[in-house]
Amino acid sequence: MTRKPGSMYREIRGQAYSQRKYMGGVPAIRISQFDIGDLRAHFPVKLHLVAEEQCQIRHIALEAARISLNRYIAKKAGNAYHLKLRLYPHNVLRENKIATGAGADRISEGMRAAFGSPVGTAARVHPGTKIFTLETTEEHVADAKIALRKGGVKLPTPWRIVVEREKPKK
Repeated sequence: MTRKPGSMYREIRGQAYSQRKYMGGVPAIRISQFDIGDLRAHFPVKLHLVAEEQCQIRHIALEAARISLNRYIAKKAGNAYHLKLRLYPHNVLRENKIATGAGADRISEGMRAAFGSPVGTAARVHPGTKIFTLETTEEHVADAKIALRKGGVKLPTPWRIVVEREKPKK
């Protein structure tokens, strides 16, 4: 895995690097599930975690946010929710690994032709992009907001929570 901090990959720089068929091997994404909870039921309230700034969110951060969010809402709402991760990390991140230690100066090429090898993936996010959508019942809205906040703190961008309620049918 990577040795460099996630903050190095936060900003969107340059062109997207996502054509996997040309790459020697890309590490698999860590996200295990994109839809969690009761997938068949219809819920009247939708809450969205929306990004405020453009950035790249690594697959590890998305999975950490998903786990934290799901753990809280599952305890509070039981099975009365549906959580959907709306991003897929397509952009491949590269790192130029430099040898360290005794004799490394003879082995390592330094920054000459430093393209880097794939070390992970990230999703490119722009302002207004919905990252997570959590559907639930009216009595669990407060718990859903807390759950989204717990997941949002794991992400590298400022965010807001948007609540959508279904209009009652006449």
